[in-house]
Amino acid sequence: MSEERRESSLFGEVRRMVRTSGAVTGIAARVAGERYLGIKTNKDSHAEDLKAILGGLKGPMMKVAQFLATIPDALPEEYARELATLQSNAPPMGWAFVKRRMGTELGPDWQKHFSEFGQEAAAAASLGQVHRATLKDGTRVACKLQYPDMPSVVEADLRQLKLGMQLYRRMDSALDNEDAYAEIADRLREELDYTREASHQRLYDLILADEPTVQVPTPIDHLTTRRLLTMTWLEGGSILKRLDEDPPLEERNDYARALFAAWYKPVYRYGVIHGDPHLGNYQIRRPTDGAPGGLSLLDFGVVRIFPPHFITGVITLYEAVRDGDDDKAHHAFEVWGFRNLSRETMLVLKKWADFLYEPLLEDRVRLIQQSSDPTHGRKVAEEVHRGLKATGGVRIPREFPLMDRAAIGLGSVFFRLKAELNWHRMFHELIEDYNEAALAQRQAEALAQARVPGPVTAPVK
Repeated sequence: MSEERRESSLFGEVRRMVRTSGAVTGIAARVAGERYLGIKTNKDSHAEDLKAILGGLKGPMMKVAQFLATIPDALPEEYARELATLQSNAPPMGWAFVKRRMGTELGPDWQKHFSEFGQEAAAAASLGQVHRATLKDGTRVACKLQYPDMPSVVEADLRQLKLGMQLYRRMDSALDNEDAYAEIADRLREELDYTREASHQRLYDLILADEPTVQVPTPIDHLTTRRLLTMTWLEGGSILKRLDEDPPLEERNDYARALFAAWYKPVYRYGVIHGDPHLGNYQIRRPTDGAPGGLSLLDFGVVRIFPPHFITGVITLYEAVRDGDDDKAHHAFEVWGFRNLSRETMLVLKKWADFLYEPLLEDRVRLIQQSSDPTHGRKVAEEVHRGLKATGGVRIPREFPLMDRAAIGLGSVFFRLKAELNWHRMFHELIEDYNEAALAQRQAEALAQARVPGPVTAPVK
């Protein structure tokens, strides 16, 4: 890295720290004041202040906040709830930036590749913005351009996140989230490389090739770099807007089946998970001419490749819940990465597993959740948190956050769809004849064919 670029990166980090540190340290002081000095504070109000401060910043804080909302006890509940609602409301970068970025990535004559290129951003992402374009052969594409200086932005945000989690851990937490933080950090660093995201798109295209209800964008390799991802444009609509129109049950079930296949076939057949089941990361395609409704799956920056033995542990935990076998549950949690579990702590964790696996136990058509209370999951989490406090706490393994995020995130979507399906049979169709060695072979072949690079475990410079 040149001295000029290194200096620019350093100043970028300093600016980022200055803009966010006041919010984080202010929250720490407020929580400490209530905890140790008995000073009552309005945490809901402070959480809204934090969202207002961070919501206008470009960068990964929105995505980090969404992760935190699904990691039990990572931050005080009021803050996690408010941060989870963050949306990218910063204005998009203008045409001058777009021309510079495109010229840097594809050369000064970059426009020769396109017959049309939209000057206005069509969408905003956490690390970049998307522009509509058309190739010379008529192919409609989306060009995702990374915002300036994002590696330093990511590192600054991660340091602030680590500080906040450490402060809260010292004050009042039943969970040790150090490994969960490392997982978030590595996935965000990977997300900076758009050539990696292109490989994830190829991977999912391979895995879901025989799933007609799920579409995946195709990367245009010769127009893709680390900071520019060019891919086919996929049409679709908002699932929330469609739900406002009160679609029939059959259509809602179509969307639920497509979602189930899109997330869980990769998990149980290949040990791969799309780690961001946010509503903005897929679009629905309404049924036409007798064809079922489907979805377009978007944004492949956060993808987790699990070791095959971890998937075996996930299935073993399901069997333990199904059979009421506490010894098998203890073994499964150890395979997941939980260490030195006392029996009391394990039984508390099993309450969470009971909640997650409950829809899969009954061989009948049903709603994903029997309770009509949308806060039921939160209440279960709070009960588990209280139990873990009483038993001395637990260290969260790296593999837990994305798996838990997918289960909770998708469960909430299925709940909003009011889908009525036989979840038991759909799950068993995926795990029947499960064999760890066969999964390992499928995974290795798919990763090689899609040209997926190895994981990132150090800061990207």
